[in-house]
Amino acid sequence: MLTLYRASRIHTLSFPPTGEWLLVDGRHVQRVGSGEPPTADRVVDLPGATILPGFIDAHVHLTGTGEHHRAPEVARARSAAELLEVLRGLADRGTGPLLVHGWDESKWDRPDPPTLAELDAVTDRPTAAVRVDGHLPLANSRGLDLSGALEAGDGVERDPEGRPTGKVTGGANERLRLWFQRHLADRDVEELQLEAASLAVAHGVTCIHEMSMPSERGLRDLEILLRHRARLPLDVVTYLATTDIAQVMDLGLPRIGGDLPVDGSIGARTAWVSTPFADGEGSGVARFADDDLVQLFHDAHLAGLQVGVHAIGDAAIEQVVRAWERVYRSLDTRGRRHFRARRHRVEHFEMPTPDLIERAAALGLAISVQPAFDAEWGAPGGLYDVGLGWDRAEGMNPFRSLLDRGLEVGAGSDSPITTIDPLAGIAAFERHHDPAQRLSREQAIRAYTIGSARLAHLEAKKGALGPGRHADFAAFERDPMEEEPLDGLRPILTVSLGREVFAA
Repeated sequence: MLTLYRASRIHTLSFPPTGEWLLVDGRHVQRVGSGEPPTADRVVDLPGATILPGFIDAHVHLTGTGEHHRAPEVARARSAAELLEVLRGLADRGTGPLLVHGWDESKWDRPDPPTLAELDAVTDRPTAAVRVDGHLPLANSRGLDLSGALEAGDGVERDPEGRPTGKVTGGANERLRLWFQRHLADRDVEELQLEAASLAVAHGVTCIHEMSMPSERGLRDLEILLRHRARLPLDVVTYLATTDIAQVMDLGLPRIGGDLPVDGSIGARTAWVSTPFADGEGSGVARFADDDLVQLFHDAHLAGLQVGVHAIGDAAIEQVVRAWERVYRSLDTRGRRHFRARRHRVEHFEMPTPDLIERAAALGLAISVQPAFDAEWGAPGGLYDVGLGWDRAEGMNPFRSLLDRGLEVGAGSDSPITTIDPLAGIAAFERHHDPAQRLSREQAIRAYTIGSARLAHLEAKKGALGPGRHADFAAFERDPMEEEPLDGLRPILTVSLGREVFAA
């Protein structure tokens, strides 16, 4: 069936650059044009509206997004006492293990988190509250005991007397999270993923790059997603954070890693930095030995896979770039051309030096950035400043430099870490704490469309509107290319693969 969408303006990000109508044949665009429209079986009039290609979020944790939005009050807590009160209210609603997400002590007047004794006083239910970055849960004694987190090889914080404080990172975090996830039924996971996907399309997102974390959720989370993703209202590209190449190939995935951590986060003080954190909390955590990382990169590349890893600190980024350089130098000229075409990814890439940016560009690496991180924590006095000192925080997330040096750049939210609303990310690109690193409106929109499509090798199908491309687009009452400010702007219609999946 042919469906004609008529609007005041269509930005194609292709050729012709603008139009007034869009003709859709099933799940594909047949034509975009201006003037007298062609005939169609169905006509959708959107007077005064502007249509853009559907946004692509290049870094999402779908189940985690669903969990976060079932208890958004956790993120709204502005003190340890408020967080405890929120947990008390949530614990009274049901039985069994309770896992919630989103607290952020960097937004509190006093950043001290609740003690283990305070957490134990809230409820007898096994309980864990995960920090906004996903790298530091607070768990009560029941949660620590039943999950086996205390027996993990690393990551259990203890007081001077050797008693747990309730804070866990690293391997203890993974064991704790995995235990809680195993208490979700398959149907619960499906519902969480559907709720998250529905939230995304309500913001004009028509495709996500799912960052599956088997160390924290098990392989079941991805298996459930693969079983029902055709019923979701958006398209899903899957990345599995594993080093098991055979497992990825058995699943039929053309990519491996994604959010596979080389280090941790700045908020949890587990990002791997070359000089210690400003508050004396060490230099973070290196998750791979050099040779092991090179072996993974080498074997996965030769297996024909695209590889992605998570690297935030400058030492972690240096290790990733150095490892890829070793692989690159082992190839002949033809092999190096194929290497660059693979667009191996680095997620976050928050603390690169100018030298690392140049070396990454020479390798043809693709960078997945989260602009809302800068909006949340990048300003003077914010989390990055407190943790690193302004001399280092000032140069973080150099978005404009990445583009200027010719790197492939796509954008995402890392939802539930920050909002899945792409317009918030676009605004963050424009308002970067360093004016020299700000992007124009069109550059920011292209990062969330064409850029993210290219990160997953989907540029022939997604990111722009034109004949043969997927019918992925969002319509707005006001033009996102021109609206000032973007705050509060929402789609009136979202179409994914030719399906009208959201209407205001």
